Amino acid sequence: MTRAATSLVLPLALPVFEPGWVWLAGAGPGDPGLLTLHALNGLQQADAVVYDALVDTSILDFARPGTLLEYAGKRGGKPSPKQRDITLRLIELAREGKRVLRLKGGDPFVFGRGGEEALGLAGAHVPFRIIPGITAGIGGLAYAGIPATHRDTNQAVTFLTGHDQTGLAPEAINWKGIAEGSPVIIMYMAMKHLPEISQALTTCGRPVDEPVAIVCNASQPDQKVLVTALGRCAQDAEAAGLEPPAIVCVGEVVRLRDGLDWIGAMAGRVLVSDPLGLSGDPQQAAGSGA
Repeated sequence: MTRAATSLVLPLALPVFEPGWVWLAGAGPGDPGLLTLHALNGLQQADAVVYDALVDTSILDFARPGTLLEYAGKRGGKPSPKQRDITLRLIELAREGKRVLRLKGGDPFVFGRGGEEALGLAGAHVPFRIIPGITAGIGGLAYAGIPATHRDTNQAVTFLTGHDQTGLAPEAINWKGIAEGSPVIIMYMAMKHLPEISQALTTCGRPVDEPVAIVCNASQPDQKVLVTALGRCAQDAEAAGLEPPAIVCVGEVVRLRDGLDWIGAMAGRVLVSDPLGLSGDPQQAAGSGA
């Protein structure tokens, strides 16, 4: 990869990245501006950056010239490196005396396998630092004009993954408990199993007309948002041609997008005129978010 390094002078006493250490950092949901200062500091000191599929590659421009850049992305249904091999590579690079930045989309500890990698490093006696990032279930929704919580709608929120270790819809989830107890449900990696998940939720009592938002490529220039209803969200997503990566939000907070679509307001347009997507073509509700 050829790139022009972008260096920023940080007027803070930020940590020194010591040789032989691994920093597990979250890069946020996509927009490079959502990097934390700690993550940026790590990028500018690292000797090696091992990055995920969901990391915007423009973020890598902050690395120093000559930095080793290694792709270690995992995408469902596509050839991907095994998690064990990624962890072993981090250990190998650290034992070579390199300052290793493991850069992951969102937050490394929110459905990002950061905990697995950290445990592997600890077991190998490799020192590490955790750098939290803005998770897509909060930051990505914010770019769609949807707050994860609002005191008029919900005092609780549930985050869940749409598949388990086998790649199937998670069987260990208590769908009845979530359907009855969580006013807002935010789902990661749920697109593949959205028909089964939406069926499970409605079977357990969630209204079929409950609002749902699907945010694809959250915080990116090609962000798309579809607002629909729980009983038909899977069909509408397919009709609109939406693909992962996506965040799915179920609950009354979705209605707030009608007034909080700040990106659409900046562009002088309203992306979803019907806040529930219940009239017209679903394609009309899936618009660019920037």
